[in-house]
Amino acid sequence: MYRHTIHHRVYKFADLKVLLGKASPYRSGDELAGLCAGGYEERVAAQITLADVPLKNFLNETVIPYEHDEITRLIIDEHDTLAFSQISHLTVGELRDWLLSDETDCRTLTAIAPGLTPEMVAAVSKLMRNQDLIAVAAKCGVVTRFRNTIGLKGHFSTRLQPNHPTDDPRGVAASIIDGLLFGSGDAVIGINPATDSPAAVSNLLNLMDELRYRFEIPTQTCVLSHITTTLQLVNEGAPVDLCFQSIAGTEKANASFGVNLSLIEEAYQATLSLKRGTVGNNVMYFETGQGSALSANAHFGVDQQTCEVRAYAVARKFKPLLVNTVVGFIGPEYLYDGKQIIRAALEDHFCGKLLGLPMGVDVCYTNHAEADQDDMDTLLTLLGVAGCNFVMGIPGSDDIMLNYQSTSFHDALYLRKVLGLKPAPEFEQWLMRQGIVDEQGNMLPVREHGLLESLR
Repeated sequence: MYRHTIHHRVYKFADLKVLLGKASPYRSGDELAGLCAGGYEERVAAQITLADVPLKNFLNETVIPYEHDEITRLIIDEHDTLAFSQISHLTVGELRDWLLSDETDCRTLTAIAPGLTPEMVAAVSKLMRNQDLIAVAAKCGVVTRFRNTIGLKGHFSTRLQPNHPTDDPRGVAASIIDGLLFGSGDAVIGINPATDSPAAVSNLLNLMDELRYRFEIPTQTCVLSHITTTLQLVNEGAPVDLCFQSIAGTEKANASFGVNLSLIEEAYQATLSLKRGTVGNNVMYFETGQGSALSANAHFGVDQQTCEVRAYAVARKFKPLLVNTVVGFIGPEYLYDGKQIIRAALEDHFCGKLLGLPMGVDVCYTNHAEADQDDMDTLLTLLGVAGCNFVMGIPGSDDIMLNYQSTSFHDALYLRKVLGLKPAPEFEQWLMRQGIVDEQGNMLPVREHGLLESLR
């Protein structure tokens, strides 16, 4: 039992799970689930109480029982006690102060990452203002490699997302060329297929691989099919660079996606065996999003942000090239408006980076949410300051297959320009060789593009 008194009123919190839920900044999903604080005063009482909880408590009190959930077992069994020893004496509030201190630098944060559990990281995020989340995330550096190098300081990447409602190869190819001409696609050229049939996915994989090989593009490709489809295609010798899967923070929620840890391990090893990377071997691409466990009725009374961060334990195990929180995609039932979407994205990015993950964010919202592109401009800029590894690049920012609003090729150009950021270094060199950008990263006139000349 945890408790705190404000104005002679005693607030009681039955366990750590309840305390984490009550301490969360308000969002519609937690209210839908009956997990949020009843008002501002109770929320503050919970946050004050949470600040005094020793970090060691999170190793002894699990939010989902060890015997009922393989994600809990993963978190506890693979916890690095040596890495944890540097901060094991701290409370949640003291961890916040330590993270924000000037003495805590990138090297220090990298060293302690294996000693942090998702619940510890979720807890400290609940005590932080948006600027705190940005300040600490900006200190974290997580670098991954496949055919290029993603996550270096001063660099910012994009996933070129050439979706098409019928998987028309001509439409997909046109969007890919369009994105490349705007300097997009260094994180990955990744397609959400309209159908998960192995034949359709194979066609898209071969299309992208042919384009990549023809123009010697130093990037990686991915069709975001179900992991079982990808595994089948790997075994058939298809040109699979990255293996994709959506993941969540509970065993039951992952089961609703048709996956578990052993299946992901099998696919990970199979994709590794292809040895298609040239500068590294990070071969996994995961997507997550607050509300996924709740929407599957698989949250076990845990607030949606803590469930989300638990998914990062799954991702961390498989050393991914990319992790992407699709922050506003589920809808206003979970994140009601622009304010909630912005807060959730900053939380996810902070928590993922602190746990040692290469975090990107799909800066997005559904058309029935109380949000607009001005909200997304604000979030995009904040994420750039926070050191986000990548965002999406979608023609016109409007995904014609998934029917949601995201970020465009132009949005990435804006962020690189105002913050002085560059694409992945190998990709930047390719852009210069193709006459797409100059040495300062400025876009060159279309007539100078070698890529277009090659297509004629």
